[in-house]
Amino acid sequence: MPLLFWRARPIPVVELRGVIAGRAGALNLQSAGPLIERGFALAKTGGKRLILAVDSPGGSPVQSDLIGQFIRRRAVETGVKVTAVIGDVGASGGYWIACAADEIRANPMSIVGSIGVIGGGFGVDRLLRRLDVDRRLYTAGANKGRLDPFSPERPEDLEFTRALLEDLHGHFKDWVRTRRTGRLRAPEETLFDGSYMIGSKALAAGLIDSLGDVDGLLREIGGTRAKSVWLRPKRARGLLRLLGRGASEAALDIAETLRPETRLR
Repeated sequence: MPLLFWRARPIPVVELRGVIAGRAGALNLQSAGPLIERGFALAKTGGKRLILAVDSPGGSPVQSDLIGQFIRRRAVETGVKVTAVIGDVGASGGYWIACAADEIRANPMSIVGSIGVIGGGFGVDRLLRRLDVDRRLYTAGANKGRLDPFSPERPEDLEFTRALLEDLHGHFKDWVRTRRTGRLRAPEETLFDGSYMIGSKALAAGLIDSLGDVDGLLREIGGTRAKSVWLRPKRARGLLRLLGRGASEAALDIAETLRPETRLR
């Protein structure tokens, strides 16, 4: 009789890369949701392990939370253990998503943390005055034109914005506290001040659990013959493909950064 060798099922690896934003082509629940769903489906029928390859500098707080909550719900429903492996960067919204995993790993030189919120834009009201241009803005509602870049900044607008940022920052801190309960080993005023650190420092601070990469984790789970199934978003087509993936992504990322919105960055 021929010998039968047991072969481990491939381990799913979901790639979560890029700026987090609601637009098409960015990292958001619409683009990542189907990949995450498929990853859990494969893990559920296999070894109950799912790897998230996270490489993101952050972006939209809403999309970061949507992805994070989606991951947690599926993990609870399936009983699958999730490990996030941070590549070059897992900062702000990228770190938010990584915290949805049961365990976080990173390279010793990965950029990790940046637990803070940033918002802003440009004010060109003085330029308009110099050019002798009148700004005509008509609103219904005393604050409908709040933070209009063509109007002088009002003290009450600055106070409103600071309170908004503090509220968002509070949600971020609560998420990290919940997901990293008992593992944070540095003062909160240091961890939550918006700064970032390299992976080796993040390990000492308790922001991550260990140092490593995807290949090492695969071997740890399944041995030297471990195989992976990488789940990635579809590549850009048309004009963006002609421009090249790197150039097109850079252009969209710059445009996203210049938008006057509140971001986890």
